Amino acid sequence: MTSCATPRPDAAAPDAPMRRGACPSLAKPMQTGDGLLVRLRPATRSLAPAELGALAVAAERFGNGILEVTARGNLQVRGLTPANVSGLASAIGEAGIAVAEGVAIETPPLAGIDTDEIIDPRPLAFALHEAIAALDPPLKLAPKLSIIIDGGGRFHLDDIIADLRLKALKTEDGVAWLLSLGGTAHAARPVALLDQREAVSGLLAVLRRLAAMGDAARGRDLDLEVAKSELVGRARPPAASILSAESAVPVAGLHTLADGAAVLGVGLAFAQADAASLTAFLRKVEELGATEIRLAPGHGLFLLGLDREAAAIAQRLAFSLGFRIAPDDPRNHIATCAGTGACASAMMETKAVARLMVEAAPELLDGSLTAHLSGCPKGCARPSSAELTLVGAPSGYALVVNGTASVAPSVYTDANGLKTALAHLGALVRKNKDAGESARSCLTRLGAARIAVAFEQG
Repeated sequence: MTSCATPRPDAAAPDAPMRRGACPSLAKPMQTGDGLLVRLRPATRSLAPAELGALAVAAERFGNGILEVTARGNLQVRGLTPANVSGLASAIGEAGIAVAEGVAIETPPLAGIDTDEIIDPRPLAFALHEAIAALDPPLKLAPKLSIIIDGGGRFHLDDIIADLRLKALKTEDGVAWLLSLGGTAHAARPVALLDQREAVSGLLAVLRRLAAMGDAARGRDLDLEVAKSELVGRARPPAASILSAESAVPVAGLHTLADGAAVLGVGLAFAQADAASLTAFLRKVEELGATEIRLAPGHGLFLLGLDREAAAIAQRLAFSLGFRIAPDDPRNHIATCAGTGACASAMMETKAVARLMVEAAPELLDGSLTAHLSGCPKGCARPSSAELTLVGAPSGYALVVNGTASVAPSVYTDANGLKTALAHLGALVRKNKDAGESARSCLTRLGAARIAVAFEQG
């Protein structure tokens, strides 16, 4: 189901959700350090430039003027008050933006036009959505449970965590769907291969098993053999040789699809854009011929409908407004949460620290690793492990090597020593990297102990 109707917000409730497992929505905004937060999952990832522009204007009118694209490609409006959530909802309805309801079912951002994909996953995603919505009684599932249906291609979702994942594969019998549980494509536990006819019913059977475990159960909680037992007679075991994952092409940049179509990818710097800059950009690209904006994981936007000359003009404009436009932009490789001022739990001004990292340690940001800057141990911006995670702490900053924000840190530094500590990490890579070696490979070879020593010297 999708809806453009104005919901009845419950924003005034003193117990507005603040736990990480809650899903902030128009009906149930989340209280944060800079007011209420609303997350919007468009019914499709596709918006007209004017629709996204209207949302940016509404974010400025009713919120604090900041619009965010999340790591999963959803939209967020910050700085709302209980009195103006309904105004935002009305503006969204007037703009004609359909907001998705129910279980999050995600497909790659260029599904249907990515000419490298094995199959367009959207018909299967739609069929699954309709099947779930038709269940009576409805399934009671975890609020943040997510399903990925991925047809492959250059801009696949292998790096995105999901509870359940269907990934298209070429087999001798045609296209089959690999069902796996929990994590990224690399970490997920493979369950079975389903053909097109059995994909929806097979996934529904697994969802029913999850629902029977309670409304907090996630894909990682489901026993693999139990999941397999639900699919007996309609699935076959996956071959070990097909269980692989690879990194997607970065969103930022000017891309050419196999059919010659130009697609401009731009990224929001540290996940945020101010409404004025975004509105100015969208008005200009619409004049240049852009017909469609697709939200992309990694805090990005794809612009469709531009010819190559117009796309180049739009790219230069995006750069002048502070957007990420190139795959080698070091900001592409830093994941940040909202940070202090925007989150009551944060103990780090993450955007400022990100800029400091770009300045002091560019050697770390060659694209081979992700640096995660988390305001607190919850790790909202990146639940999965990162090679380097910097966590805000009461005493300053904690560094986690090859872990999540919630694990025990390797070393600490205070605010006065942070810039020097980051510079030492950059110098560690610069001085020890072999010819052709990546920052990630170099740090892996040197080991966590040497990384901690370099950081501590700050």
